[in-house]
Amino acid sequence: MPDPSSTRKPYFGLKGGWLTFWITIACATDMTLFGYDQGVFGGVIVTEDFLDVLHLDGKTSIISTVTAVYDVGCFFGAIASMILGEKLGRKKSILWGTIIMSIGAILQIAAYGVPQMIVGRIVAGIGNGINTATAPMWQGETSQAKWRGKLVVIELIMCIAGYSLSTWMTFAFSFLSGPVTWRFPLAFQFHTTITAAVQYERENSIPWRAGSQAMQQLAGINVTSYYLTTLLIESVGLSNRLARLLTACNSISYLLSGIFAIPNIERFGRRQILMICSLGQGICYLLITVLIRFNEMEEYGPKQKVASASVAFFFCYYLFFGCGFQGIPWLLPVELNSLSMRTKGVSMATATNWAFNFMVVEITPIGIKALGWKFYIIWTVFNFSFIPLIYFFYPETANRSLEDIDRFFIENKGLLINRNPDATSANRPTRYIECELDIMNAQDKADAVHMEIVAEGNA
Repeated sequence: MPDPSSTRKPYFGLKGGWLTFWITIACATDMTLFGYDQGVFGGVIVTEDFLDVLHLDGKTSIISTVTAVYDVGCFFGAIASMILGEKLGRKKSILWGTIIMSIGAILQIAAYGVPQMIVGRIVAGIGNGINTATAPMWQGETSQAKWRGKLVVIELIMCIAGYSLSTWMTFAFSFLSGPVTWRFPLAFQFHTTITAAVQYERENSIPWRAGSQAMQQLAGINVTSYYLTTLLIESVGLSNRLARLLTACNSISYLLSGIFAIPNIERFGRRQILMICSLGQGICYLLITVLIRFNEMEEYGPKQKVASASVAFFFCYYLFFGCGFQGIPWLLPVELNSLSMRTKGVSMATATNWAFNFMVVEITPIGIKALGWKFYIIWTVFNFSFIPLIYFFYPETANRSLEDIDRFFIENKGLLINRNPDATSANRPTRYIECELDIMNAQDKADAVHMEIVAEGNA
């Protein structure tokens, strides 16, 4: 309750669209940090001084473990959020997650050995796991149905912007030599973490307290988001400098592809976008597989042309991913879980995501060396398999209130939803609109009766 003696207006005088705007600004602040944190290590692990200082040159399995333990920390952070989320609340959970990430960043900056770097990445991951389990849920709970998808996409564009910043940062410092080439890019994330914490304190010093430090993970793209530079060096045969430059350029096209989803996520719906993007991603990986196969054939002549073509399809893969899978998989757990189960459901979904991310990040460098072009068949199959899974099992949530989605699951107990028009239409079902109007009319009548009783009592 606000202090009666205070002259400060509720919500600092903000309401409606302006309040929503500043909530999104608050979310985007931390989202940029998250994207930067995800992308920076991919440029660090191909830096000569980093490999020399930590004695990692040629140690592929150890490099993959040092990279992947971040996801282990994220997994346990998400589990911690499931246990402590309701007790701490959304705001305090995110603040503690940001503080823990700061500690992890300091440990990584000061690392002179593998053990310290591993501890730093685990600690940073714990903080990020807490944030990624909390922020999408908070944003979804405080957004109108018609804006929920768009706002999440906007935040994810800022996540991509952070990722893009990290790729250009590591590319720029590759022209230098010595510890600064990798310590400064790692240190820069600490600056962003401080900015996020200050943003939190500023927003929570006023009554509306609606800022959420949203964090987001790129589900299912960790083969390339962590290792694109490595893939271009090992599988395509590019130089270190050119691989870094192409990775940075790719991040720009990736960023632009995310903008496409803003006007279309509610227009076409989650299901249709995910199925189209799954098909596009599968085709891209299929062509990458074929082209890298020819690139690895000693007797094949025009290997350089084939390698260049495979780079184009890495770019195309990011375009499809940015349009759909960048944000929707993180939006669905918020929408599909009821209020009573939302904290636990979103935390478990986030923990599952981080567990699979660890697996992907751990096996990718090893898989590239051991399997060569065959490694990419795995991701081709996965992307194509998403299409029937989405078609048969995932209900549409676009243009629906969270209450509409709860009502759907109460009324429909079956697993298959492909023949249910309420589950497949991108438009809000008419009966849900009528139900909402009935509830509003009943509330208006109840309010009118209450006013009459009060008036009679005062007469």
